[in-house]
Amino acid sequence: MANFNTHLNVAFMVSGTLSLTVYKAGLIDDSGFLMCVALGTIGGLLPDLDSDNSTPIKLGFNIISFIFAFGLVMHWRSELSLLALIVLWLIGYGFMRYVVFSVFTTITVHRGVIHSVPYMAILGLGLTCLSYYGLQLPLTTSWFYGSFLFIGALVHLLLDELYSVNLSNMKMKRSSGTAMKFYQHKDKWWYLLLYATVVLLVYAAPPFELFWSRLSNPSAWAQLKVGMLPEMIENMLR
Repeated sequence: MANFNTHLNVAFMVSGTLSLTVYKAGLIDDSGFLMCVALGTIGGLLPDLDSDNSTPIKLGFNIISFIFAFGLVMHWRSELSLLALIVLWLIGYGFMRYVVFSVFTTITVHRGVIHSVPYMAILGLGLTCLSYYGLQLPLTTSWFYGSFLFIGALVHLLLDELYSVNLSNMKMKRSSGTAMKFYQHKDKWWYLLLYATVVLLVYAAPPFELFWSRLSNPSAWAQLKVGMLPEMIENMLR
């Protein structure tokens, strides 16, 4: 499979190119552009959350552990002494970083249900719902955020599948078919739960029709066409 740097770089390039496209079309603003690039890049690392020794999972749990410990200290800061707060900080961080991390890595299997298309669809739809209903962001922005996270994850899965082909003698490696999965019979109950969750999120998500009408508006793409090439090249092609 592709390594961490490959996933990071390719996800960044793909999300950056797509973000620039919708930005130049006037579909997102400056902050939306930066968020789409970031979310697409993060999405390119998400499927490896089920790998016990992957860089994304270690980095992610480190960040979560710090945030959890900080939240505990901030909640109890006016009620506990300095020594008690230090102890609470260390216990909170240690609990998340070692206990919860150990449980998570025990119950997950690399390239299991987390490393699948429906799981990534859940994350994308979940972010869309969170952005729209929780953060009160505009509908178009919310759908773009969820879509870029999902697209980045698909780039990761596609890269892993491409790396499962031995191009020197055109043979498939043993890992072929284990990356971009829609279903595995041995995990049928997990996949039933995943697809049920996808259906619920699709039902709860903000209206897709409004997002699609905005995305397919000819005026946006006419604006993109005008500024697609440098003025000098456009003059040469006329």
